[in-house]
This record gives sequence, structure tokens and C-alpha cells, in this order.
Amino acid sequence: MGIYALTELLESDPVYGDLADLMRRKNAYGQTQLIDEAVPFLVAKLWQDLKVPILVICPSSEHSLRLQERISAWTEGYGSPLRFNESETLPFERLVTDDENNRQRISVLSSLTDEKIEYPLILASATAICQATLDRDIFTKGKLFLEIGDEIYLDEIINHWVQTGYTTVSNVKTPGEVARRGGIVDIYPVGSQEPYRIELWGDQIDSIRTFDPTTQESVGQVERIQIHPAKETLPSLGKSSDLDRILSKIDLSNCNPEEINRFNDEIDQLLEGQEIDNVSLYAGFFNHGNFLDYFAEDGIIIEYRPNDISSSCLDLEERINQLRKTKEDRGELPYNFPSNHTKWSEMEQRVSSWNRHMTIVPWGYEDLVIQDMFVMPFSSPPTYDGDTDKFAEDIEDFRKLGGRIIASTSHTERLREILSEKELHVSILENLSELPKEDSTTLVKVGSENIGQGFTLNLPGHRMWVTGDTELFGFTKQRRRSRRQTNSREAFFDEISPGDYVVHVEHGIARFLGTGTRPSESKNVEMESQEYLILEYSKGDRLYIPLDHLDRVSAYVAPMERAPSLTRLGTQEWNKTKSRVEKSTKEMASELLSLYAKRELAEGHSMGPDTKWQRDLENSFPYEETPDQIETLTEVKSDQESSRPMDRLVCGDVGYGKTEIALRAAFKTVMEGKQVAILVPTTILAQQHFETFASRLNAYPIEIDVLSRFRSQSEQKNIVTKVNNGTIDICIGTHRLVQKDIRFNDLGLIIVDEEQRFGVSHKERLKQMRSHVDVLTLTATPIPRTLHMSLAGVRDMSTIETAPEERLPIKTYVSEFSDDLIREAILREIDRGGQAYFLHNRVHNIEYISEYIRQLVPDARIAIAHGQMSEIELQKAMIAFTEGEIDVLVCTTIIESGLDIPNANTLIVNRADNFGLAQLYQLRGRIGRGAKQAYSYLLIPRDTSLTESAERRLKAMLSATELGSGFKIAMKDLEIRGAGNILGAEQSGNIHAVGFDLYTRLLSSAVEELRAQEVARETGEEVIEPNKDLSVVVELRIPSSIPQEYVEDLSSRLELYQRLIKTTTILEVTDIETELNDRFGPVPWQTMNLLYIRKLKLMAEKCNLESIIRNSDKITLQFPYEINSFSKVLSNILGTRWVIGNKQIRATVGGLEDDWEEELMKAVSELADFHLKMMSKFADMAI
Repeated sequence: MGIYALTELLESDPVYGDLADLMRRKNAYGQTQLIDEAVPFLVAKLWQDLKVPILVICPSSEHSLRLQERISAWTEGYGSPLRFNESETLPFERLVTDDENNRQRISVLSSLTDEKIEYPLILASATAICQATLDRDIFTKGKLFLEIGDEIYLDEIINHWVQTGYTTVSNVKTPGEVARRGGIVDIYPVGSQEPYRIELWGDQIDSIRTFDPTTQESVGQVERIQIHPAKETLPSLGKSSDLDRILSKIDLSNCNPEEINRFNDEIDQLLEGQEIDNVSLYAGFFNHGNFLDYFAEDGIIIEYRPNDISSSCLDLEERINQLRKTKEDRGELPYNFPSNHTKWSEMEQRVSSWNRHMTIVPWGYEDLVIQDMFVMPFSSPPTYDGDTDKFAEDIEDFRKLGGRIIASTSHTERLREILSEKELHVSILENLSELPKEDSTTLVKVGSENIGQGFTLNLPGHRMWVTGDTELFGFTKQRRRSRRQTNSREAFFDEISPGDYVVHVEHGIARFLGTGTRPSESKNVEMESQEYLILEYSKGDRLYIPLDHLDRVSAYVAPMERAPSLTRLGTQEWNKTKSRVEKSTKEMASELLSLYAKRELAEGHSMGPDTKWQRDLENSFPYEETPDQIETLTEVKSDQESSRPMDRLVCGDVGYGKTEIALRAAFKTVMEGKQVAILVPTTILAQQHFETFASRLNAYPIEIDVLSRFRSQSEQKNIVTKVNNGTIDICIGTHRLVQKDIRFNDLGLIIVDEEQRFGVSHKERLKQMRSHVDVLTLTATPIPRTLHMSLAGVRDMSTIETAPEERLPIKTYVSEFSDDLIREAILREIDRGGQAYFLHNRVHNIEYISEYIRQLVPDARIAIAHGQMSEIELQKAMIAFTEGEIDVLVCTTIIESGLDIPNANTLIVNRADNFGLAQLYQLRGRIGRGAKQAYSYLLIPRDTSLTESAERRLKAMLSATELGSGFKIAMKDLEIRGAGNILGAEQSGNIHAVGFDLYTRLLSSAVEELRAQEVARETGEEVIEPNKDLSVVVELRIPSSIPQEYVEDLSSRLELYQRLIKTTTILEVTDIETELNDRFGPVPWQTMNLLYIRKLKLMAEKCNLESIIRNSDKITLQFPYEINSFSKVLSNILGTRWVIGNKQIRATVGGLEDDWEEELMKAVSELADFHLKMMSKFADMAI
């Protein structure tokens, strides 16, 4: 937005001038009083003027986050403030969490020690400051500077990085990872914007390159890099003797035998240098540093709301002491176990004695008798809630006094239009590079950050009124973080490991055993060095698939309620299954095409363009629309404005903005004088939709009502009458809406939410209604892109893939079942005015669990929800929870496809080890829908060893961010379920029979075939059957592979083979060769052979060759047609070393001499040129 120019006005204020002068001294203490809305403005100005490091300590993490966002708006284009996160776990809690929070803290510490960053601005909660961190000396000791020409010993340096918290992986994708491949090392330093690739020549650094973690390709060169430690708690950095001395002080005398064993095991592991999951429990032993140790001595510390800081710290310390006492009394914690939390009283002493220290207290602060209080001349601006007439009046009054008015808004054009009608001149600017003139009104388009609430600066002669959407319209359009995944390369094998199921297009479903060489009795060099995919079929039969046939194998993906049956080799079983599915997809494609054709011919109501009211409604949407939403809205409106009836499916998760699309489509329909029916599967959803529609449309003369079981018989009767006579414009309801007594007066649009959840009879009734009115179907299940592509042109579909709200990533913890943790998690949520789900998936003892939580948290209001309750009871519980009357909902997985409740931000899952990854991911999606931080706790039973798959699932959930492979697996599983929902039960069975990838291939080819037949019928041309196998057979009897020693990671190796098979030009093969050199070092001769064969094959395809076979000394080029009529021409082109036959061209290796491979490529290239010339000549003759 670049509005930081406005801060220069503050220089005219003598109070600010005195404060700034005071804070420039080497020793200074200042107390400032101003309204909360102006704090970001003041801090941003001080930072710009004083050019020193500033630390702002806030009462809570929410305060620090909000302040960071607001200050960013005032410093955009100048610099960005940093935020030092707090760890969400209390000392003594056994919690396993992801490393994101830890990395963020380290990243800020690295900024403080980076000489390039002269004066950072940091925001932190008091709790974050009180949590101990790495000792500064250890941090400095762990830091490494590397530059080109340095000599390093790779084994030593990688060992050092592992000791400082880096994890060794095969491919580096996220901060804190390191990978080694021969003389090449990839590392993603914590705090760095990009990863680095270090290439050695012997022991010397030859080059340092940045690379793209998605494609793994190098991007640019750098001369020098610095690498900081990756974790805060680093036991392995200390001496083993010191470690032994520290840990031997633990007094286990009060612990029960079970805990004594556990502590002893963990201590042994730490002494042996092994990693333990809950190392944060031992942070008190190793973290002796403090944030203030890193902060510059000449920096300024600002305490924002000091009284609130003290209060929140005392509350937290009380909870920590309570937790310690409880655990000690139960024998779960040794008496002298150190905490990593410093008391605020100690920290406050240190802060107070800092050379330059300042406090900011809010307006109306009780103690106004303090001397030397800098009272800043700010006041809160008026609020209008959409009353633009009053706003215009106030502008005139303010300008008469020579004031400047600046409105930071998402509705610049709308406001200019309104104010111009009142004959008020306004200017619209993207950036304020200089201060606007006095007596002016400026509208500034909101940038990537928002100022939040505005303020008035009351300076005689320099009055300024800053206002935002909050004051003008009652809401601020929230900027949404784009959460769309980067398009990583498609690779079937990036998530597959030995033991998983795969599908071979010709041989069926098998179990993937890995890769290896094929056992052979003959002494065939090529066979011995060749790598194969090893697939196991029914009865233990094995099939060895050459890796150049990898495109015929795909991962088996289907709804995994049951494992697939392995195919029996040597039988017709697979062909029969495939034929059955092929027939079924053709039937479905045919049905879809005929429906599509009928709808193309049907006459519907063509709507007009958007009205002014439509634009006003859309401008009042409190969020910034995502690109996906805008695209979908355009498609929906285009359908509505066409003369054929709309039948569009919109897919996207809850909270992705589908309701807003439905609302705008409904409004457009009502503006045409027609009615809208909104059909939802549950009464609760009906109620929620009703509230959304009613609040968004309350400014317009539109009659909205809801028809559900919550209405009495007389109310229902009255609503039916109003629907039938056209009084009600929008009626929202459950299946009650499709009963025969409902006859809309003039129905224009039906919106169906989750159609798959309605019964057959309701669907039939919908089918009848579909023929002449617009239908918009919404589904919260994600749809696979491949299915979307397969159905392109036969089903109108829109997908919303960008998570829209300004959401923070959900913090996930894995913990043993613990009373203290459950109590703490629920209290923490209730304390901030939120609600929690406690998920217990056993109905038989859910009442007992509910009572157990009631005893743990006596003040909490608790309700139960499960599928065996009567519908009325369930709805009452869910509505009470939705309306905030319930604090904790003890429930089963019934919430999986539940409501959008932004206030519910804690989820506790009991026996998380019993859930599938997709289910855990979907359950976790119920929280984190607002702007608040959300927490999910996955509880596992104590003293139970998890199965390997359960452990893998829970670890995947910890890293199940958009980039984690766990996320991809979960999404894949959800998408397949979504595909089944949309295609129906029969097609779900087909997906299970052949796997999803093959199913979409069959469906896609069925659609293409039918459409080709249709085009042929219309044009009268013959249907050309596509040649399904154009691949040239090349057998040169030379070792060609990617050796395991060269690319050790199996999934990377398979991905490279797969990409090589998919190349269509020689340039693409050359690009892969460049990439191999970049990522793995000099390409070995076997891989050069592999690349050569691929280039040869691509060239051979250009001249229509059937095969190139080398048998002993002979090389034979086989054509599918006779070529002897061209023998003279071909002899002239190829030379005497090649013999031209009837359908063959032959030569010998000896005849072509040592560089026979080069000569062979040259011959095939010349044949390709000849083939091209002949084809061109035939084409000219045809004309």
C-alpha cells in the first residue's frame, strides 16, 4: 500500500518530537499514552526515524500477531516487522509437535545476529520472551559461513549440521533439511528464503547455487552463505561428560516405577546422541539462553500495555506451577526437574534496566498522575456502518478546518462514485509517496496488509483523519493468504514404497516389491546391469518390468475400505475386469453426452447483466475474492446469462467461498423477479445458510425463509403458501423442499448442497426440475484434477482450490492421553472465548467421557453429539454449539462433514492411532476457519506400542502442511471418495476394480471416442482409430540405466525414469541431462547410454521406424512398409556402409567403426529429414 509517507505528519507534533529526542539518548525511559488504534502508526514512525533495533513486548501472542499485521501496513515499501513466536506447550508437557514454530524462533534469532540487518523491528509476546532458547555462545558456535574456494571435509560438516538440528533427507524441500549426493550437498538453512546447492571439487567448494525446492533445479549463483542451527534444543552440541553431569542430577526418588524406566531410557538415548521425540521436555537442561541476550544493547524495548503483560504472565505461571505440582504428586515428574520458563518478575527487572526503555499505555489508563507522560494527540474516528451520507457530511466539516482525509479501502471506485454525487472531489492512489495536500480527500487501495481501525491526529494546522473499511462499512475486507499448492511435478512414485499396490495396464493389480536386477542364466551384460520394477501377483508370481516401460504402471489408488485382490497372471481375469470397466465408462460417458446435448437444446431464462445492487452486494463481501472464486463466479454468471438452463457443479472445501458464489447467483436470480430454492441435507446446515443469507441481504427488499423440522406445522404451512404464491424470494430447506405440495410460483434457480447425501426419490424429483431451471450444485469434497479433465465438455464443473480465509496453519501435537493436557487445552480455548471439540469415536461410553471432562473442567458447558441420537436431539446440540452456548462438544466423527464454526479452534482426538490419515486430515479441517490460531491434539494411549502404519500416519499429520507428502496422500484419498460421490456407486466399484488412474484414462478415452464419433457424424468423415502403440523398439545391447550409486533415493530414480519416458523432443532429453549434472554431479556412462537411447527412439519415431535392433555385430533398422523403391536415394544419403533391403536397412558395428553410436544417430537423423521431405511432397501433390 505504501502509505508510510503519512507518518511524516507526526513530526509536526512537539510531544512526538520530545519523545523521539528522548529515545535518541543512550539512556532513556519514556511513558506514552495513546489509543490502541494509533499504536502501529507511532511504532512505525519511531522505527523509521530512530533507525535502531526495536522490540515491542505484547501481553499475548494474539496482540503481537495483530500488531505485526497493522505495523506492516504502515511500513510497506520500507521494511517488514518480524514476530518472535511463543512455544504453545507448557514446560513438563510430553507433546510432540512439528518444527515450524521452532524454525520461526531460530529464524528471528538469526536475523538478530545477521550483520546485514541493521535495525530489525520485532514483536513478541511476554511469554515468548520468557521461554528460554539456545545460549548465544552455542548459537554462534553452531553458525557456519561458507564461500567459494573454502576447503571443507564433507563428513565432518554434515555431522555438524545433524548436531545443530538438521535432518538428512534424499531431496531437500523444507527449511532444516540437508541431503548429500556424492560431492554435492543440498541444504535449506533455517531463516533463509531459499535452499542452497554446494558442489565440491575434491575438498574445495567449487560453486554455491540457489535452487527451486519444487523442481530441484538450480536457479542462480552466490558467493557466500551463512548457516545457523536448525533447532533450539540441541543436547548433542555439548560435551558428553557435561551432558552426563547435567542429567545425573535428576532426582527420580518421587517417581513411580513406570516413569523411572521411561526417564532412564530417554536419558540413555540422549547420552548416546540419539534423537528423542519429546526433546522439548528436557529444554530446561539445555536452553540457558534468553531472547534479550541476542537483542542489541543500543536497541529500544517497548512494553505495550504493561499491566496486561504482568496479568497474563502471572496467569501462565500459576498454570505452570499447578502442572508441576500435579505431576510431582502423581510421580510423573522428578522434584528438581528444571523448567525452560523464566518468571516475568525476573525478565521485567532486566527489561526495566535496559538502556532505552519505553512503555505504551492505552487511553483512559487509571494512573494519569504520572509525571513526564507523553500524551499523544490521537482520538478514535467516527463509525458509519455504511451510512455514506453522514460520512460525506463529516468530510465537508473536517476539510473546512484544513484537515486531510485518507480512507484506506477495498471499495475505492464505489466510494468515489458516492462522494462525487455529493460534489466532493477525491483522488484515488495506489501509493502515497508524498503527503497529500491540506483540505484534501484521498482514497488509497488496500495493499497486502491492512491498517485495521483508523484514527484522527489532532494537530493544530496538521489535522489528519485516517479511516478504514471497519469504520465506513462495519467490516474490513480480509486479505487472504493464497494457500494453493505449487505445481510440483507429477510423479506416481513419489509416495510409494515397497509393499504398496500398483496397477499394470496390461497385467493388472500387483504388490510393488522394489527394484532390482532380473535373475538370468545367460551371461547377458545388459540384463545383468538393467534395473527392473519387481511386481508380485497372485500365487507369488513375479513380473520384472523394464524401467523404460514405467509409464504402463501406476500407483493403485482407490477408497481403501478393503485391500484390492492381486491379479492372477496367465489368466483372462484382468482383461475381463478391464473390459467391464471400459464398457461401463462408455455407457456413463454416453449418458453424460446425451444429457449435455439435451441441455444445449433446452430453452431457459436468459438473465440480464449485473445491476447496481448486484455490484453493491458484491462489494460488501468482507473478504478479498480468490482467483478461483472470481473464475467460478464468472462461469456461473455466464451460465445464468445464456439461454440454456445452467447445470454447474462447484467443488471446494468448507470455508472456500462456495456459499458466497451461491448467494450472488441467488441474488442475481431474485433481481430478475424469480424465486430460488436452496436444498441442503441437514436442518443445521439450513439454519446456517439462512443466517448467512439473511445477514448479507438484510439491506435489500428480499424475503428469505427456512423450511425445516424446527418450524411448527402452522409455520410450515404458512411458508408453503408464501412459496407457492411467490411472496418468498429465497427458500432454504431440507428434502422437505422437494415434496409435492411445494409448487414455486416462478422458480429460476435451484441450489443443491451435497447432492450425494439425498435419497434416490429426491434426486429423481430434482432431475425433473433440472430440465427447465438453472441448477447450481455445491460439494465440499475435493475433486481430482484428472477427473475434472476427463469430464471436460460433458459436465460443467468449477473447482475452488485456494483456501480463502486469512487462516494460520493449524498447530498439531501428538501426545499420550493426559488429564493435564486435556484440561489445559480446553481452558486455553475457553480463556480466549473459543470452543473445543473432543472427539471420542465410541458411542457406548461417550457419556462417561463427557462426565470425565466435566470433572476435569467443571466450569465448561458440555454437550454430546453422535449419530445414534434422534435427529431433533442432535440438531439441538449442534445448534447450541453453533450459537456459542456450548464450550466443549464431545462427539464422534459425525462432525467430519459438519458446519463452518469459526469460533471452534481446538480439536482433541482420542485414540488418534485408530484413524486413517485422510480422516484425520478432514477432521482437523473442522477447526482453524477463523483468523485465530487453531490447535489439534492427537491423543494416543499410554504404554501402548503403536503399529508402524499408525506411527507413520501421526508423523505425517505433524507435517501435513500443503507441501508435506502426508497432505498429498490425504488429499488423494479424499478426492477418490469425492469422485465416487459424484459418479455414483457403480463407478466407485469400477474405481476399486482397476484403480483411479487407470479408471480416469479409460473414462477420458471413452469421452474422446464418443465425441470423435459425434464430430464424424456431423461432418460425414470417417472416424480415425488412434494408433495406441507408436513406440519404437530400440535394443542396442548396451548397459543403460541410472545406477543406484548415482541416484540413491528410489523415488527420485523412478521419477527420473518416468520423466524420461514422457519426453517428446530431444531438447527435453538434453534438459534432463543438464538437470542430472546439476543435482547429482557428472553423469555416469550407463546413464549417458540411457539418454542416448531415448534420443535415438525419438528420432526414429520421426521417420516411422518400427525397431532398431543390434544382434551381435549386426544393426537392423526395421520399417513397417517397403522401402526398396527408394534404395538409390537412401544409399546416396546414408553412404555405402548401410545396405538397403526390402523393409530393412542394415549395417555392422565393425563397419561403422568405434563411434558406431554416433554414426547410427546420424543415419536415423538423415532418414527423419528424408521422411519429412517426402511427406511434404505428398501433401503438395494431394493439393
